[in-house]
Amino acid sequence: MSEAQQNVFATGTNAGILAQDLFPGGVNAEPETPYEFHISVQKTKEFIAAGETIIYEAAFNYEGVLCAIDLLVKMEDGWHAFEVKSTNSAKSPHIQDAALQYYVMTNCGLDLKNISIVHFDKEYVKRGPIDVQSLFQKSPILGQVIELQEFISAKAKELKELVINRIEPDIAPGDHCLKPYECDFTNHCWKNRVEPAPKDYGEEKIDLEELKKFMDSLTYPLYFFDFETVAYGVPEYDESRPYQAVPFQFSLHVIDQHGAEIRHIEYLGNGVEDPRPTLIASMIENMGTVGTILVWHRPFEFDKIGQLAIDYPQFASELRAIQGRLVDLMVPFKKSYYRHPEMMGSSSIKKVLPVLIPELSYDDLNIGEGGTASLTYSQFPSMDAETREQKILDLLEYCKQDTWAMVRIWEWIGERVV
Repeated sequence: MSEAQQNVFATGTNAGILAQDLFPGGVNAEPETPYEFHISVQKTKEFIAAGETIIYEAAFNYEGVLCAIDLLVKMEDGWHAFEVKSTNSAKSPHIQDAALQYYVMTNCGLDLKNISIVHFDKEYVKRGPIDVQSLFQKSPILGQVIELQEFISAKAKELKELVINRIEPDIAPGDHCLKPYECDFTNHCWKNRVEPAPKDYGEEKIDLEELKKFMDSLTYPLYFFDFETVAYGVPEYDESRPYQAVPFQFSLHVIDQHGAEIRHIEYLGNGVEDPRPTLIASMIENMGTVGTILVWHRPFEFDKIGQLAIDYPQFASELRAIQGRLVDLMVPFKKSYYRHPEMMGSSSIKKVLPVLIPELSYDDLNIGEGGTASLTYSQFPSMDAETREQKILDLLEYCKQDTWAMVRIWEWIGERVV
């Protein structure tokens, strides 16, 4: 399992534990290992027989089909089940999960009055200690779950027969292997998969007139800017929301005037304190009030700077002014002022850069993409000092590469339109 996937599961586990505070004082039926759920099933029966009204990780087994539910609570009208998901809404796969849980629990004789998905309230804003009752939202889905019971019953029978007969299902690989989650058997099923023929992306094309118009629209000083962000399910910082993308790092290359030496400025949070106040101050100090700020995929930086202006209204005017100076260096490639078959129809910097500047690569970096950068930063508090020092260098080098790549692409365009 990848480190990123492990982090996803850890986030879900932590959310489940935190959500227990919605119904405090319960008993826990969780097994010590995933191979001891028979013990958990027995403990659940004993808890119910003993009159317990709040059970965490209650487990049930109906004719060989096992389920566990995060929160099982007995209210005045009977039992209510709550399944916790570390997302901002109840999604279709969650409802199928709950339908299976309902199928097993009710067939085991539990008089279940309702079942809900517990998820983060995306409007929750952290101010001080986490308010668990406000952080989570309960979405009842009993009607949808009942509608799925016939499907669940048929599917359970089909899957049990599959296990008993030990015959590999004859299903062609496709998108269903990856969505809504990647199947554990893709390496097996795809080993003999015939790859589709490469798509024809046409010939190289360059529109010098449009490229020149784009370059003429830029105004010195030129700033080449890139953010990195981190998103926590349970907000870490005041004035932040569940899974809000919080900027923790930026790289800035500056060219004050034509022919001037290129300057580099960078910022990286420490992983403990909220990085945004210092990051904002550094942005305002180093971006001045005039000149073009070049980014790659403008909507991302525009949105994040706008959110900073909302969360820190004392800096709103300066941040809105920075927003107004953003120009997207992706545009010449998105609008095909320049295209090349090796870009495969993409305007991603990871596709454009190898074609224009092949000697500049992300392959030699310890961190080569934004997801890994975000995960690395989120792990700062648990790292030992030596590891953390190395990861700091890795993050700085990665973010610097993004803005340096933009500088080199800008230079490449300039060399062709002079």
